[in-house]
Amino acid sequence: MQSDASDVTGSFWTNRQRQASSLHEVPYRACFKPPQLPKFFIERYSSPGDTVFDPFSGRGTTAVEAALLLRTPISNDTNPLSEILTRPRLEPPGLDEVARRLSSITVDYGARAGIDLSMFYHPPRTEAEVVSLRDYLMERRESGKEDRVDRWIRMVATTRLTGGHSSGFFSVYSLPPNQAASPEEQERINRRLGGQEPEYRDVKKIVLRKSASLLRDVSPEVLERLSAVSGKARFTSDDSRDLVSVGDGTVDLTVTSPPFINLVDYAKDNWMRLWFNCIDAGEVKGGRITVLSDLGSWKSFISATMRELFRITKPGGYVAFEVGETRKADLKEIVRECGTEAGLEHVVTYINVQRFTKTSHIWGVENNRLGTNTNRIVLFRRPAHS
Repeated sequence: MQSDASDVTGSFWTNRQRQASSLHEVPYRACFKPPQLPKFFIERYSSPGDTVFDPFSGRGTTAVEAALLLRTPISNDTNPLSEILTRPRLEPPGLDEVARRLSSITVDYGARAGIDLSMFYHPPRTEAEVVSLRDYLMERRESGKEDRVDRWIRMVATTRLTGGHSSGFFSVYSLPPNQAASPEEQERINRRLGGQEPEYRDVKKIVLRKSASLLRDVSPEVLERLSAVSGKARFTSDDSRDLVSVGDGTVDLTVTSPPFINLVDYAKDNWMRLWFNCIDAGEVKGGRITVLSDLGSWKSFISATMRELFRITKPGGYVAFEVGETRKADLKEIVRECGTEAGLEHVVTYINVQRFTKTSHIWGVENNRLGTNTNRIVLFRRPAHS
């Protein structure tokens, strides 16, 4: 594609989750909503065998899609939950393997969490099953015995800890699964819903049922593709402004979406997931994840990140950088400015527009005042002779 300073508006991909691989159906706050977005850029701006990078990997949408398309992913995120949610989907076990492993895990019905979780889980049975699974996974990891089946069960259980009205979660009705309520908030939810009390939920059955859903599109051909790539995939936890684990000129394509401006509290939203995985919240809150409180700090952060992306991108390689919307500034123009100052060439800015269905209007969706949903992706290229 030739260099073009204009924006291009159109419907380049669908935002329908269900039209993508079932492996993508893992909830996470502030992630690529449509897997078709990274797929669009991976298919057009890289080739099988190329290295595809995401410095803000989140739940791993870019990494999983890259692997499905026979590219080698490098998945980077300072949040330790990212690898937990991503790696298992590059090496999925069979459903029968998951069932056998779950049946082998002993439940201690006297086990307790050490913190009050009675507002979420049926005491004592569901809480005991959650704690027993947590203890099993911790012992397997600490003893060096953790394998791909354990990692898969950990990933699935991590996404089932709390959720909405569905019986597919361990908890009573709570906030959406990508945003855990605090104990105090959950108590208020329970009171507001007429004094709801946690009923028994069978943890192993829920893990197995969700596993079946995630694996429904995993054919022998898909397994062969993932197997060809998973051993070469890399997981790093660098600050995007100092990608020490990624060498100069080693990445063919970056597809990413940066952190929001002070909108997501990852530690608060993920406190239950952190507890289940025995991760100190300090690793997430302030210690590892950069919190951007204003437009100036966001621009500085993006500028430093762009300089690193220029360094690691192969001459002739591409960077596809998604940005959100704000009334205060045109973020896509800020990203374009930061990228060009770093030495990248602006190729084009894609503005993907998808009209909502009638159902969306029932829920009061009025994005862009026209009932549309947009993604803005600024595409750069590192000059071939730089």
